[in-house]
Amino acid sequence: MCVKYAPGSDIANDHMSPATFARLEGAFDELQVLILNGIGEPLLNPHLESFIATARRRMPKEGWIGFQSNGLLLDAAKADALLDAGLSGICLSLDALSPETFRRVRQGGEIVAVVDAFSALQQARQTRPEESLQVGVEFVVRQDNLQELPEVIAWAAQQGADFALVSQLMPYAAEQLEQRAYNNCNDAALTLYKKWQRIGAQQGLDLRDYPRTVWSADRNRHAALSSLVQQMKEEARLQDVFLNLQQLFDRDAEVTVMTERIFKQAQAVARREGLNLHLPALSPRHARRCSFVEEGGAFIAWNGDLHPCYNLWHNYHCYVEDWQRSVKAKVFGNLKEKSLVDLWNQNDFIDFRQNVLKHDYPYCSNCSVAPCDYVESEEFEQDCFLGKEPCGACLWSTGLLQCLQ
Repeated sequence: MCVKYAPGSDIANDHMSPATFARLEGAFDELQVLILNGIGEPLLNPHLESFIATARRRMPKEGWIGFQSNGLLLDAAKADALLDAGLSGICLSLDALSPETFRRVRQGGEIVAVVDAFSALQQARQTRPEESLQVGVEFVVRQDNLQELPEVIAWAAQQGADFALVSQLMPYAAEQLEQRAYNNCNDAALTLYKKWQRIGAQQGLDLRDYPRTVWSADRNRHAALSSLVQQMKEEARLQDVFLNLQQLFDRDAEVTVMTERIFKQAQAVARREGLNLHLPALSPRHARRCSFVEEGGAFIAWNGDLHPCYNLWHNYHCYVEDWQRSVKAKVFGNLKEKSLVDLWNQNDFIDFRQNVLKHDYPYCSNCSVAPCDYVESEEFEQDCFLGKEPCGACLWSTGLLQCLQ
């Protein structure tokens, strides 16, 4: 599930240096949240406690410092050191409880490591009752671990977890497509489709029969279905909703129904246990939102490069719908050249953020002509709306993907 191990990945392994981190200090006085994550394991960085302590001294009292971890290196001594440094929260990756599923989903991982990490954190919190460390888990939904989600939520709460962050799967390889627990039809398209399904049913028609009636001898039935489809498409145009008819006809409704059922069970468990549960969307949301830009986020790579979001942090390939998409990192300068405040106020970064917030880009995952030359290009220049922001296929903005932020 990690982009670093995706086919064709060129993400380098390295640590952010104290010198690079020091260049961030000018922004700490008013910083609300500092997430010490990368595409790797934060506990491997030898300067982690020093970074936390430095930020804690400079950030406002209510400022939040945290990171996500696999827990393998989190023993009692490390937990004590992190709390002493001023850590606010930690999120442990937990995608299953059964050892077999855990090993399959997180290759090389063992559930016992997460058990030990929770134990270390509990012990550290008990010896420092004045500290308000938040502990959470992140669960990435796949079809082969979905059934375990309610049990994972209950178990995590019993281990002292305060919150759980659930995300849908980002397929980095073709063989992962069958593990998706969602379909690519966005919620607005599905709402329209279901409406016209009901209208058709009142006339004794099933919209799913439309593709099969094109060459049917029953021309009257085809004409009636064609009329329904045309009316649906016209309503979609008026509402500015992208419709991919083949995608709607072929969608696996059973997968969505099953995911919705499991999510409701997980919500019930979370309410019972008093755990704050953050669930992803069941299908892409038509009303897109970029929390990275809206909440004032900036992503600094280990080498000092400034990026705007998770989606444009690295070079990688992923699958949107059933086609492969190439994503290139978007860089707005480096801390070695300018301060973070100066980089933030550059015209190109300001323009990018303003344009992203307009959400005036296509819905690539719902487009009936995708993948087109625009999105298949290795070097993105513009989309079919002439926009320069490669956000039309972003799964974070549609609510499917969630990360600690």
